[in-house]
Amino acid sequence: MDIVFANEKLEKLCNDLKALTKAYGKDSAKKIRRRLDDMKAAADLEVCRKLPGGYHELTGDRKGQISCDAGGGLRLIFKPASNPPPAKPDGGLDWSKVTAVIVLEITNYHG
Repeated sequence: MDIVFANEKLEKLCNDLKALTKAYGKDSAKKIRRRLDDMKAAADLEVCRKLPGGYHELTGDRKGQISCDAGGGLRLIFKPASNPPPAKPDGGLDWSKVTAVIVLEITNYHG
């Protein structure tokens, strides 16, 4: 799957394990890289859904975004790159047709 980033600063951060470790700690940095590597290796988002990380669609003011665990309460937030995103007949996201994502942020939206 193709991965792009919302901005250059986030892209540089996510591609530099030392910077990730400084920003989020060793364990979260490793998880963030693992999630990104898993997504890059996957043919589509449906594959990721079956991997560790708790990939799930968000609701409310984050509708259209997807989250996965990045450790320590952090979440890696991204969305399908296509606009509009591929939909199933019932209107839900068709994970099997998402082959590119945009990484939006790394955050703890629960805390």
